[in-house]
Amino acid sequence: MKDDGEIEDELPSEEGEAAEAEQEPQPDLPYDPLIEPWNDPASTSIAAYRLSQRREGESLRPSAAPSYTAQPYPHDDDLSELRHRLRGGTVVVPRRPGIWSVTAQELVETLLLAVLIFLAIAGIPDWVPGAGGGGALQNFRVEGASMEPSLDSGEYLIVNKLGYAEIDLSIFDWLPFFDSGDNPVHHLWGTPSRGDVIVFHSPTNVNRDFIKRIIGVPGDTVQIDRDTGTVRLNGEVIGESYIQGETTCSSSCGPWVVPERAYFVMGDNRQNSSDSRQGWFVPEGNIIGKALITYCSPYTPAPCPGGGGPDLGLAPNHKVSITSEAAAEE
Repeated sequence: MKDDGEIEDELPSEEGEAAEAEQEPQPDLPYDPLIEPWNDPASTSIAAYRLSQRREGESLRPSAAPSYTAQPYPHDDDLSELRHRLRGGTVVVPRRPGIWSVTAQELVETLLLAVLIFLAIAGIPDWVPGAGGGGALQNFRVEGASMEPSLDSGEYLIVNKLGYAEIDLSIFDWLPFFDSGDNPVHHLWGTPSRGDVIVFHSPTNVNRDFIKRIIGVPGDTVQIDRDTGTVRLNGEVIGESYIQGETTCSSSCGPWVVPERAYFVMGDNRQNSSDSRQGWFVPEGNIIGKALITYCSPYTPAPCPGGGGPDLGLAPNHKVSITSEAAAEE
C-alpha cells in the first residue's frame, strides 16, 4: 500500500499464474476434435440408435435415390394435338403483296417481252432451210374473227420460223458410205402436226397471210358430216373443244385426201372462216412458221401497237384427239 492510502494494483506474476493453472482441474476431453465427431449428447444418442438398428454384417452403402413421381408434362402426341387446336383456332391474315414484288414481276415481264421482240427482229442467215431469213421469230397481228375464240382480232403473236426448218441430206452424198435415200429432205426439229396453229401464205393469194389450225397431215382423209357437223379424220370422229359454232360445208363435204407435203387447215370459228373446206390445201413451202407466244391483247389497257396491252401467254396449239361416236352425237 502506498503512503497516500491508495491501493496499488498488483500485477500477478507469471509464476503465480502458472501455479494457479496447475491447481485448476482440467476436464477430460471425450473426443479428438480433429478426428472424432462432436461429442454432443443428442448426436451421440442418434448415432448409437442408428448403429443399433444396423444389422450385423450389413455393410454401409449409399442409399438409393428417392423415387419421384412423373411430372405432368404432355407427351409429343399431346403437344401435336395442342398445336393443331391452336392452329385451328387461330385466324391467319394473309400478307398483302409488297410493292417491290409487284414491281419485280412487271419488270421481268417487260424484259421478257423486250427479249422476244429483239429475237423477232434479229436476223439469221438466209441459208438456213425453212427459215426464210430475216429472223428466227416474227411477229404477226391477227386480222379477222376466223380463229375465235382461240385468237381475237387485233391480237399480236410471235411465230417460230425455225419450228419446221428442213435440211436436205443429199448435200452429204459425196461422203463415202453415206446415202441420203429416196427422201433426203428431213425436218430439223419437228414436222407440222395436227392441232398446230400456223401462219402461211394463202395458196389462192400469196400476198395475203392466213392463220389457221392444221386438221389433216399428208395421207390423211378428212370428211365433214353435213347433218351432225362433226369432222371425221381417217373415218374417226375427232373431238374439238376449242372451236366456236358448228362445222359446216358448202358445195362439198369431202372426203378430201391430203396430198404429199400439203396440209388440210380450218379456222376455229367454223362459221366464219375461209379454209381448206373450199377445196385447197396448204403446201409445206407456204408455211411461214408455228404460232409460239401471244403478247398483246386488244382487251387489256396498256401501250401496244394498235391499242391494247401486254398479255403474255402460249399460243393455243391443241392436239387433235379421236373421240367416240356416242360422245360425238351428244
